[in-house]
Amino acid sequence: MNNFGMSRESAMERHALYNQMAARLRDHVANGTTDYAADTLRVPATQYTDADVWQKEMDGVFKSLPILVGLSHEIPEKGDFKTLDILGTPLLICRQADGSAKVLMNVCSHRGMILESRPSGNKKTFSCPYHAWTYGGDGRLRGVADMVKFGEDCRGDRDLVAFPCHEEGGLIFAVLDPTSECDIRGFLGEMMSDVGEKHFEDWHYVGQRVIHGANWKVALDGYLEGYHFQAAHPETIAPRTYTNIMAFEAYGPHMLVGYPAKTIEKLKDIPVDELWQHENDGYDFIRLFFPNVSIFVAPEITQIAQLIPGPGPLENTTVLHFIHHTKPKDAEENAALEQMADWLMQVVDEEDYQVGLQVQRGLQSGHLADVIFGKNESGNQFAHRCIQYYAEGGEGELPSL
Repeated sequence: MNNFGMSRESAMERHALYNQMAARLRDHVANGTTDYAADTLRVPATQYTDADVWQKEMDGVFKSLPILVGLSHEIPEKGDFKTLDILGTPLLICRQADGSAKVLMNVCSHRGMILESRPSGNKKTFSCPYHAWTYGGDGRLRGVADMVKFGEDCRGDRDLVAFPCHEEGGLIFAVLDPTSECDIRGFLGEMMSDVGEKHFEDWHYVGQRVIHGANWKVALDGYLEGYHFQAAHPETIAPRTYTNIMAFEAYGPHMLVGYPAKTIEKLKDIPVDELWQHENDGYDFIRLFFPNVSIFVAPEITQIAQLIPGPGPLENTTVLHFIHHTKPKDAEENAALEQMADWLMQVVDEEDYQVGLQVQRGLQSGHLADVIFGKNESGNQFAHRCIQYYAEGGEGELPSL
C-alpha cells in the first residue's frame, strides 16, 4: 500500500463497482430502465438566484472544502507559477524546489498589493510592484525594501498567506481558508484513488479553454444527467450515447456517473467480472469531485472541467482542461488534439452553457416557485442534498445517493 492507501484490494473493489455499474447499464438498455431515486425532488427556484443562498454556499462549500485550483501540467517545472482568482481570493500556485506545489495568496503582506499580475511564468522570487518587497516561491518574505528607514525587519513574520493543499494524480486541490484543518486527502477519498490510478500527471497537456455560464448549480446540473441528451445534443452526444439511461454511485459526496454507449450491445456476452475493462468500449463514466470538477476520460481526449462560481450568484466561469494519454508524435497529431478540444468546448458552450443561460432567465423571472428533479435524475438530487448539507454547516450524517 502506498502513502495514499491505493492498495490492490481497493483497486479490486473499485473494479467490482465498475462491473456492477456496467452490468446495470447493460440491463437498463435491454429493459428500457435507468437508476432511480426513491421519489422526485422539488428545489426552490430561489436556490439558483438568491444572493444570501449563494453566499451560504460559497462560505460552507467553496471556502471550506477542498476545491480544484489547477492541474500539475500548468506548473510542470521548478519555479513555474500560475495565478488565478477564485471568489475574490487571488491565488499564486508555485512549483517548489522539492517538486511539490504550494498554493499562496497573491497579495503582498505589506500593503495588500497584488504581487504577480501575469497569468503564468517561471520565477525564483516575486517583487511587489508597489514597494518592492520580495518573496520566494515558497512564500517566505526575503527582503523589505530600504529596511533601515522602514524601521522593522519583517522577515519571518509577514510571509505570504498559504492555503492547505494536496496534489495527486495531476490535480491540485486547496482549501480557501488558511486556518483550515480539513483532511484534504480524506475528503477526496476513493474518488481520488480512482483518478490517481490513471496517473494524469504523466499525460500530455493539450491546453485549456474558458467558457462562461449561469449560476454554478445550473452548470453543475448539466453534468449530472443524460436526460437532456436527445433534446440538447441531437447531433453530438445523442448519436453516440443513449438518452436518459444512467447509473450512479457515490464516493462520499463525489459521484461516478455511468452512461451506456450505443455500442453496449457488444458487451452482452462479456462476463460481469470483466466489464470493468471495457470503459469507453460500450459505456462511459463521468467522474465528479464535489463540488466543482467533472472529468470525462475518452480515448480521443480527456476533459477536466473546473467550475468556478461567481463573481455573483447568476454566473460562473468554467475552465476546460484537456489532456491526452500520449504526447502527439507530430504537428498533425497535435493539430488533431487541438481541434478535438475546440470541438468539445463548442459542444459544452453552445449546447450546455448557452442553454443554462436561458434556464437562468427563466428562473430569474420570479414566477417559477421551484424546479423538479425526476426519479431518473438521482444524481442531481444527491448533489443538491450535499450542497444544502455543507451550506448549513455539514453537521450529522452526509446524505446518501
